[in-house]
Amino acid sequence: MSASQTAGRVGGPVPRGLSRTGPVLFSYGFRPFFLGGGVWAIVAMTLWIAAITGHIEIAGDYGAPNWHAHEMLFGFASAVLAGFLLTAVPNWTGRLPVSGKPLGALFGLWCAGRIALLMTDWIGVTAAAVIDGLFLPVLLLICTREIVAGRKWKDLKVLGALLALSLANGLYHVAIIGGDRDEVTIRLALSAYVILVMIIGGRIVPSFTRNWLAKAGRTKFPVPFNRFDTVAILAGTAALAAWTADPMHLATTVLALAGAILNAVRLYRWRGWTTAQEKLLVVLHVAYAFIPLGLLAIALAANGWVEERSVLHLLSVGAIAGMMLAVMTRASLGHTGHALTASRLTVAAYVAVFACALVRPLGEVLPDMSQTIYAASGVLWITAFGLFCLEYAPILTRRRRTPL
Repeated sequence: MSASQTAGRVGGPVPRGLSRTGPVLFSYGFRPFFLGGGVWAIVAMTLWIAAITGHIEIAGDYGAPNWHAHEMLFGFASAVLAGFLLTAVPNWTGRLPVSGKPLGALFGLWCAGRIALLMTDWIGVTAAAVIDGLFLPVLLLICTREIVAGRKWKDLKVLGALLALSLANGLYHVAIIGGDRDEVTIRLALSAYVILVMIIGGRIVPSFTRNWLAKAGRTKFPVPFNRFDTVAILAGTAALAAWTADPMHLATTVLALAGAILNAVRLYRWRGWTTAQEKLLVVLHVAYAFIPLGLLAIALAANGWVEERSVLHLLSVGAIAGMMLAVMTRASLGHTGHALTASRLTVAAYVAVFACALVRPLGEVLPDMSQTIYAASGVLWITAFGLFCLEYAPILTRRRRTPL
């Protein structure tokens, strides 16, 4: 009996285990979802640019602007999150990963959501919303089952963020069906992703940094996780909760400033400047830096000094997409037996995504140049994920270099 068959019997309704038959793409969760997320990042942005320049119409009654916001938060980002969790959770729990046909079915469910929202004129907005709304709850159920079965209670907080994303997606659809656009759900989704970056990033960034420094013979390491990290996460979470509820409230300003300072100090404690030789590590620190920067922008926006859209893009592109691209490249290399070092194409992808994060807010600062700035940011986004797909599609679709 194969390992995957054994895992299926032991695990019950969700078969698990590395699939040794069928397409390599469905042998591990990071493969289809990282590749699918990268491709969709390009396709969705290309369609959006074509729509706003008047060349095509997309999403029908759902509305092109609503579709664009949704697909960045719940299309592209949810795929990358799924790829990460389906790879990381087995490492946390010591259980075999979802693989083979069940993984293919889950990926198919994600794809169905992307297609459905482009076909609202044919199937209706409600049907499209229902189809799309299934993916995150199913992912939540799978992750919950694995974490509970593995008795990894400390990782339940990750499920809280995933639950918030599932609710935000559903509420966003409800608002669109009702003829409105709920900005609260957008802030809730962004906050959930940023909290995940604070929690998971706070685990992997100092750990990877320490391992690299130790291998290089260094003796000064990042400060281990302690109460300060907990305070920084709680402060950031409180600031994001206040921002979600009322972005203009005085409490939002105070909490956001506190969260920005604490998370900036937290990042400093990880000694990122000592990793300058390896861009695969540097990018993790740079992506995390967009959290205190985004929290500072929240405080400034609460007082009318910057536009709310600037906050949205600093967090969504800089902190979230930047960290996702960093994790996608590192995990793809590490889990396929490649050397953990960034190539020139990979570094160029990093530069493009962070340039996109910094350029896009200028559209609100320089309204006369807004169209040019929006176009430039879109090109930078497509460049970042185009380079990722160019280099990593072959890696993700081929067998691992060395045996597991």
